[in-house]
Amino acid sequence: MRRTLPLVATLLVLAPAVLVAAQAYPPVLDGARVETYKTVGETKLSLWIFEPSSGPKTNRPAILFYFGGGWTSGSPAQFEQHCRHLASRGMVAIAADYRVASRHQAKPTDCVADAKSALRYVRAHAARLGVDPKRIAAGGGSAGGHLAAAIATVPGFEAPGEDASISALPNALVLFNPALVLAELPGLDLAGFGTRVPEDRMGTAPKNLSPAHHVKKGTPPAIIFHGKADTTVPYATAEAFQRAMKAAGNRCELVGAEGQTHGYFNYGRGDGTHFKDTLARTDAFLVSLGWLKAK
Repeated sequence: MRRTLPLVATLLVLAPAVLVAAQAYPPVLDGARVETYKTVGETKLSLWIFEPSSGPKTNRPAILFYFGGGWTSGSPAQFEQHCRHLASRGMVAIAADYRVASRHQAKPTDCVADAKSALRYVRAHAARLGVDPKRIAAGGGSAGGHLAAAIATVPGFEAPGEDASISALPNALVLFNPALVLAELPGLDLAGFGTRVPEDRMGTAPKNLSPAHHVKKGTPPAIIFHGKADTTVPYATAEAFQRAMKAAGNRCELVGAEGQTHGYFNYGRGDGTHFKDTLARTDAFLVSLGWLKAK
């Protein structure tokens, strides 16, 4: 049997159906401080920073969330409620913007470069932001989950002119139905699923941006939430990533949700059960790392 994985074309048009309704761009997120982390031409890319209202002001753990939308659309508002919760628990929680195809004619290679720039900005300004530079997590959903995983695994695709001596690697990963396999992978047979996206759309050969193909020993610990009935990003791709992580000796937890489809975890979806459950498990994962105190 030929074992092949065509890249999922629906990722490129994904966001409006799976994100919470009425996510305006740019968002207005009450209580967040907005900082520009990067300027590309006339485009200013921002971070919405939620800080704890009490507790220490220095050496706090931090997390950056990247929104989903198939690298084409979406809004940093997607993870507003995740940020609010984690800030209440003592983290500096940040919703990051990045360039997308619909607004900036960006390719996924540009998205990865922006994601690296955002994390590097936080680490470079860690002292001012009251952040521990050794405890910065990356999180995201779908294409945003891809970005979080990519900056932890994929080499290169750095924005020109940045200080490469400051690492853009996250120290932990919190991933929601992420796109982790973007090219053929031995042992994974999803032939006929989706349509292959051409290299010129990606900005490079898809394998070059595929997190599962670049896992190595020392890839940061990860937790993945994925609907087992996801028809946009198949659950089997998350299983393949977990296998690669474990084979390399890395920690990777995979939480599969029976009968759930793409975006099931989002705030405002259904009765909120899955949002609350995945957020509680995220909290517990961060507690297990020693980043948060147990409730």
